[in-house]
Amino acid sequence: MHQDKLVFAQLIHYLPLSTFRRCVAEHNGEHKVKDFSCLDQFFAMAFAQLTYRESLRDIEVNVLDDRLLEPGAFYLMDRGYLDFSRLFVIHEAQAFFVTRAKSNTKFKRRYSHPVDRINTAVLCDQTGMLTTHYSSKDYPATLRRVVVKDDTSKRLVFLTNTFALKPELIADLYRQRWQVDLFFKWIKQHLRIKVFFGASENAVKTQIWIAISTYLLIAITKKRLHLDHHSLYEILQILSLSMFETIPINQLLTPPSTNSYLDFESNQLGLL
Repeated sequence: MHQDKLVFAQLIHYLPLSTFRRCVAEHNGEHKVKDFSCLDQFFAMAFAQLTYRESLRDIEVNVLDDRLLEPGAFYLMDRGYLDFSRLFVIHEAQAFFVTRAKSNTKFKRRYSHPVDRINTAVLCDQTGMLTTHYSSKDYPATLRRVVVKDDTSKRLVFLTNTFALKPELIADLYRQRWQVDLFFKWIKQHLRIKVFFGASENAVKTQIWIAISTYLLIAITKKRLHLDHHSLYEILQILSLSMFETIPINQLLTPPSTNSYLDFESNQLGLL
């Protein structure tokens, strides 16, 4: 069935085309498409995913600069992206943020609020201002500083512009962001997305979903061919080097026989 077919073509054989076409139809995916269909795009990006192709250019996506801020919404940000001018834009839009402070963030306390150190992990809850020249200029409004300890007794310092929530809830909100971190860590480990091919929200979402779909296609192939001796990661590694081969996938992924060396040695002895 797969004679003389490239490994990539054999792999695509396991793509549920009827389901794919139904999804395209339901979401009107071919709207205004002239030549490059949704299936063509999937094939191209799946191949790039499997062979670890990279974009020709790196893309910086400043999400907060392009995003329409929603009043009353909460934006949870890692301290690696701490930018007080952007935080002030959120504040001015009547939205809220929770972020972790950097170790060199200078904060002057004005008020300390009572906290329950016995029944919660909260160490302090303070109201104050930023004190360095640039940070106070970028964010001239009052801030809230909440310090908690985690399960290892490590101090975590959060900055926020909401004063209505309990301090322990501030920490809980930020913990929700860690689930996003875990998701992107999984993407980095399994989907091998190093850079994005497009900068728009739709382009980024398309690349991530095609990468996830490609990963699932490998899982389907693994199950159909009963390749229990290989992990999905191992299969991806082998296939990434074999897309232009014509060897059958099941043969490509079949582990060498433990008796191969013994058979070879026996044959050599027989010749002697």
